Amino acid sequence: MEKIIKLSDYIANFLKELEVRHVFVFSGGASLHLIHSIDNVPEIEFICPQHEQAGAMAADGYARCTSGIGVAIATSGPGATNLLTGTCCSFYDSVPTMMITGQVSTTRMRGDSGVRQIGFQETSTVEIFKPVTKYASLLTDPSKIRYELEKAYHIATNGRPGPVLLDIPDNLQRELINPDELKGYIPEEKTILATDFSAEILQIADLIDKAERPVAIFGWGVHLAKAEKEALDFVSLMGIPVAPTWAAADIIPSEHELNIGTFGTHGTRYGNFAVQNSDLILSLGSRLDTKSTGSPISTFARGAYKVVLDLDLSEIKKFERFGLNIDMPIHADVKVFLNQALSKLKFKSKLRFGNWIAKIKTWKETYPICPKKYWKEEKVNPYCLIEELSAKSNEGDLFFIDTGCSIAWMMQGFAVKKGQRLYHDFNNTAMGWALAASIGASFAHPKRNIICVTGDGSLQINIQELATIIRHNLPIKILLLNNHGHSMIQQTQDQWLGSKYLASSVNGGLASPDFCKIATAYGLKASTIQKNSEIREVLNILLRENTPSLCDIDIDSNHRVVPQVKFGFPNEDPHPLLPRKEFAKNMIIDSATKLKS
Repeated sequence: MEKIIKLSDYIANFLKELEVRHVFVFSGGASLHLIHSIDNVPEIEFICPQHEQAGAMAADGYARCTSGIGVAIATSGPGATNLLTGTCCSFYDSVPTMMITGQVSTTRMRGDSGVRQIGFQETSTVEIFKPVTKYASLLTDPSKIRYELEKAYHIATNGRPGPVLLDIPDNLQRELINPDELKGYIPEEKTILATDFSAEILQIADLIDKAERPVAIFGWGVHLAKAEKEALDFVSLMGIPVAPTWAAADIIPSEHELNIGTFGTHGTRYGNFAVQNSDLILSLGSRLDTKSTGSPISTFARGAYKVVLDLDLSEIKKFERFGLNIDMPIHADVKVFLNQALSKLKFKSKLRFGNWIAKIKTWKETYPICPKKYWKEEKVNPYCLIEELSAKSNEGDLFFIDTGCSIAWMMQGFAVKKGQRLYHDFNNTAMGWALAASIGASFAHPKRNIICVTGDGSLQINIQELATIIRHNLPIKILLLNNHGHSMIQQTQDQWLGSKYLASSVNGGLASPDFCKIATAYGLKASTIQKNSEIREVLNILLRENTPSLCDIDIDSNHRVVPQVKFGFPNEDPHPLLPRKEFAKNMIIDSATKLKS
């Protein structure tokens, strides 16, 4: 007997087969059949955020901390466009998510009529999303639903991962189809990456043997390739110090003897000193964005021989355009490459770089992120807060961090423990992401301790999601770094606009509500920290309670991210580039990475 089912039911069953257990949905006239079909599958629970943007960000957070795909559903028009920012978070960080949007019935589409809209809430969703998805398609033939779903999933999860979007007209959602008659998707044959890197590995081994101050850079690609263990084994085998990018800061524990610390425009002094004075850079799975290299890009580690390994060939080629010479580009999957390297290379003593590691340790001691004098301040110093958060947190805790000062302070001062993960939408850096993403993570890992570190500006963007937390009694701890404005923006205004804090401060137009009252109104437990002396006690209580809670931490609006490298400084390098040998012997601190206290 033929099994005839509704097309929306087929979509729900497809997601079940992918082992998707939670779908983030927002109802609308063109999404109802999809949602009702999800509800008919016992293995899947639909979660209702209060805004589609939060739904996309929750799906993004869900995918980041699982090995699967995150899924969000919204209606046509404004429902679909509200997914855009969260989709960008997935696109720029290579996170596999699937956005499914309802669309007006095919009989009410504008087609080539020349008008802007015919159907109610009709919007050209696919055209809007194409630039920020790996694949975006409008279903026009119900018999192609299997093909479209399989194609979208394959593209989202293969190669460099990323988001996809399927736009499903309302009348096609209700079509009856026979699953046995549907044709599937057969992936196109693509150029296969090289699988034998013997020559490159031997060359790198020779470079390491000749180096005096090598530095390995870990990037987000190490996480994407699930090569965390291989990366750590490799640097331990070769004795190379590691400078992680923000996205890879949780790969190597802070106490590890080879951990240099974060670097770049908002990194640590000692991390920048090490990178800028290295004579060999081995970059694994990092696109080396401008926050890592500083500006102009040509001044990045200018005395170092640069080896860059990346899965995306375009990321390697881009450096030619900006004047940064890559001596040895390697187009490879980082896990495949490292596994081969580990099987071919012999153990090398860490002692051969002992002087270099000792020099880095001296820089760490000379330029601590949280000097003892900070603790003598009466009001909350953010670096004291982050230092204590590091001490009080447990192995295995998951941190979701918002943009601005929150992420900069955390990435400079947080000492990562084994098993901890630090999540951020590292490249889109959307305000409000952390709260929504932490909700997605709570459903993915209900037994893990989840901490949301956000700012007052970022919290306002998705503050309505406090209702979602209470609706599901999610024990998320929200640390609100409340500096009563957009301090990172103020820091830019300090540098370029005469410290006029327009649209970035309370006096410049922003509102500053009572967040404890808001949290209490939603049903969260609320607390405050107003002095350095209160940090230890309040955090000790907060982090050990298993209840939805918010801690409003009062931080003076004058606190800044220190150090921070000013983009484009200096405009002209006063020191001409020295030959590589001469530079390696004589340079201590690269003038092109001058630090602004």
